[in-house]
Amino acid sequence: MLKHFVSKRHIARRCYSTAKQHMKSEFHIQPKLDFTQLAENASIIEKNMVDRNYNKIDMKLFTQLNQQRLNLYKNLVSLKTRRNDLSLATRAASAKEERAELIQQGKQVKQDIKLCEEQLNQTETQLLEQGLMIPNNTHHNSPIGSEEMAHIIKVVGTPVSAKGKKDHVTIATELNMLDLEQAAITSGSSFYYLQGMGAFLELALIQYAMHKAASRGFLGVLTPDIVRTQMAYGCGFQPRRGESSQIYDIATKSSADTGLCLAGTAEIPLAGKFATKLLNEQDLPQKLVGFGHAFRTEAGGRGLETKGLYRVHQFSKVELFAVTTPEQSEDMMEEIRSLQEEMFTELGLCFRILDMPTEELGASAYRKYDMEAWMPGREKWGEISSTSNCTDYQSRRLSIRYRPKYQTDKNTQFCHTLNGTAIAVPRVIIAILETFQQDNGSVKVPKVLRRWIPGEPEYFEPHTKVN
Repeated sequence: MLKHFVSKRHIARRCYSTAKQHMKSEFHIQPKLDFTQLAENASIIEKNMVDRNYNKIDMKLFTQLNQQRLNLYKNLVSLKTRRNDLSLATRAASAKEERAELIQQGKQVKQDIKLCEEQLNQTETQLLEQGLMIPNNTHHNSPIGSEEMAHIIKVVGTPVSAKGKKDHVTIATELNMLDLEQAAITSGSSFYYLQGMGAFLELALIQYAMHKAASRGFLGVLTPDIVRTQMAYGCGFQPRRGESSQIYDIATKSSADTGLCLAGTAEIPLAGKFATKLLNEQDLPQKLVGFGHAFRTEAGGRGLETKGLYRVHQFSKVELFAVTTPEQSEDMMEEIRSLQEEMFTELGLCFRILDMPTEELGASAYRKYDMEAWMPGREKWGEISSTSNCTDYQSRRLSIRYRPKYQTDKNTQFCHTLNGTAIAVPRVIIAILETFQQDNGSVKVPKVLRRWIPGEPEYFEPHTKVN
């Protein structure tokens, strides 16, 4: 028994030491972009960037750089062949003068190889820098243009009249659920305390979403809130040229740049869970539901759009994430959308599903659906969820691959990744409070949430207190 204990302790110590060494070492995942394919589709990519209102990458220069890369590679192969031929000839040479001449030629070829390799590395670095700024392709059904061009797929429920309705800040304050003033003192503007029944409402929404997703085969995960910045960039959260980053970078006393940041969404650590992995096709799709906190530096200016809980620096979020083969990804997108629709329907919200236009897709999304709830206190629709099919955009940057079931060679394929918001807590709280507010100041609690709230109340009452 003691021997077994010592053995386990020894293994644990060794694992800790290995992990510590790994943390100290520089970590980098090399993105794998198909430069030739990008160059061959230069005109399509240029149009796609225009449709997305993206700062254009110079595809003419990109194509020239790729041709330069191909020429350098061809020359490098030729030089290495020449080096090998000279090596064989040198060993076979019998005359001293001939041998000396061959050795001299070999030295020159060696220098030429080194120069060619340097030029090739420099060219590939330039191509990679440019290639990483190219957004994903766009689904042929995605509307072209700005947000106003979004296509309404479906409306669930009937919008409640906004006449005489209070906004969520007034409701939550009267119910003693929300404290914005002390949060501003403690952390700054666009932060908040949820308290009393407000705190339990958040926990109930998280529990409901996690259980609902688990019932549909999603593996529950609690994610880290700190991630490598490279993971965030690999997921497409790198800012466009000329735009400020929304990422909270983490610095320490010993270094101003640790390569770490706070996660803007659980999508990032969920994607990181598969980074550098080689999966088997028979093990796909893989579906995860993760809970984490989202941190955004840009919460917007003053006004209705950012009042109260609508746009904040930190919030709780339950995220859906899937890894599939290319053939599975479109069906998976519809499966995620179906789950989201079922949840918001069970919560009793009025919401609409939008097929988002090109300018709203972001870098990683091939196609994106948004779900907007009617918020009578705000007298407008507000986004509460989205679903994106990122195809192989993230997997090429994070090296997420799979081994085909019936492969005839040793080639592996890049997976497709998808993500969708199950519950963005503050926005859903807004929709619940404003939709189910009663004339007497109470708020009706959605039936599916009551089991996770103390006393399983039917209503949140103004006098309700939780110790």
